[in-house]
Amino acid sequence: MPLMTFEQAITDSERFAKRHLLLGNGFSIACRADIFHYGSLYAQADFLHIPEVQAVFQALATQDFEAAIRALENAARILPSYDPHGAAAAAKMLEHAAALKEVLVQTIAGNHPNIPSDIADQRFWACRRFLAHFLAGPKAGQIFTLNYDLLLYWTLMHDDMPFGDPVALVTNDGFGNDEDDPDADYVVWQGETGAHDAKVHFLHGALHLFDSGSELKKYTWVRKQVRLIEQAREAIAADAYPLFVAEGTSAQKKAKIRHNAYLYQGFKQFTANVKVGTHCLFIYGHSLAENDDHILTRIGRGRFPKLYVGIYGDENLPDSQRIMARANALTRLRTAAYPLEVAFYDAASANVWGAP
Repeated sequence: MPLMTFEQAITDSERFAKRHLLLGNGFSIACRADIFHYGSLYAQADFLHIPEVQAVFQALATQDFEAAIRALENAARILPSYDPHGAAAAAKMLEHAAALKEVLVQTIAGNHPNIPSDIADQRFWACRRFLAHFLAGPKAGQIFTLNYDLLLYWTLMHDDMPFGDPVALVTNDGFGNDEDDPDADYVVWQGETGAHDAKVHFLHGALHLFDSGSELKKYTWVRKQVRLIEQAREAIAADAYPLFVAEGTSAQKKAKIRHNAYLYQGFKQFTANVKVGTHCLFIYGHSLAENDDHILTRIGRGRFPKLYVGIYGDENLPDSQRIMARANALTRLRTAAYPLEVAFYDAASANVWGAP
């Protein structure tokens, strides 16, 4: 069957009480493929201090950072069984896997657009209209993103089109004033109580979220009058890394999420929402890869009745078929009491960043 258009999917979803949205890296790629595609990141990455990892990418025939990280970590676990004297090599692999995570953060920060005005207003206005299906009106649910960059945050903070109808997006992300320092040049996560009212969740962290140990800080332009990406770059240069989940496998990602209160609360919010039998979920820009099974399994074990999955390009292409097969496999995780129906829509028809 031909793919639905996004508009048809939205119309079909009107019968549900709430719409939720799960965003993958395709959301950012659709805006700036020259920056956020793994191939682009690989081309810009600095491997000067870990030149051996380039051979890992070549051996795997990939430019996917998470795939390379996963391969290094798996090899480090396997090597001792084949080489009892390979402890030093295994330790080096783990060291390089950790370094590769930092390279990924540095590369995204280093090549990220400097300021929102680097992206045309028309693109932000189009994206706000897209997000309104999930954050405005009676069907407003919650948005869960797996992306690390600032594009979603910038869009939520962007002004509406002058003289046009306002897009009243709900932007609460669970951060607010530090009660001990209300005039600080950052805001802090308000904890589990505040998180219950949050509508936007960065499930794998983001460039503007920094864990100081005692609290989770969110950098803002309003408080410091310094560009967000510059704040992130300055912090990274001082060896303070943002909250980031770039582990190789789904199990490793889940373990890191469980050990951070903010990430775990977002994970619990996602789990709770997919268990509501009157809601529906849209996925945009995600390949349903196995290294995100900690999220996908929750969809399969949920109770909401319908999942809408965005497909880029020809649905008959091998990658599209793989995504569709993965989505249909989630239906087999359901019990008879809560069956799951999957529909596929043409992701390009959503015009998330405006018509091409």
